[in-house]
Amino acid sequence: MTIEPVSLTEKAVEEVKNIMNNKSIPEGYGLRIGVKGGGGCGGHGFMLGFDKPQEGDLTYEVQGITVHIEKRQTMYLVGLEVDFYEGSDARGFTFVNPNSVTSE
Repeated sequence: MTIEPVSLTEKAVEEVKNIMNNKSIPEGYGLRIGVKGGGGCGGHGFMLGFDKPQEGDLTYEVQGITVHIEKRQTMYLVGLEVDFYEGSDARGFTFVNPNSVTSE
């Protein structure tokens, strides 16, 4: 059984495939999902990019897209959902983290 800590919505899969097909992403590269920032009050931010597999990565496939995650970041990414939003006000990838605690 393969662990898939991060899921992608249908819209995100469609946009990632569109980027890979139209932006000259080199052969052998996959989607890298990671954590940026150091925590604290603001918590962690998330990042997306295209990269070759690195030593220490957890690599798996989501609907034909190879996904790379640094194993040491997995605990921050488990349950994360990557979506793609396209509206009149904005366009881009969004991250839904059910594990983050926010106070209102």
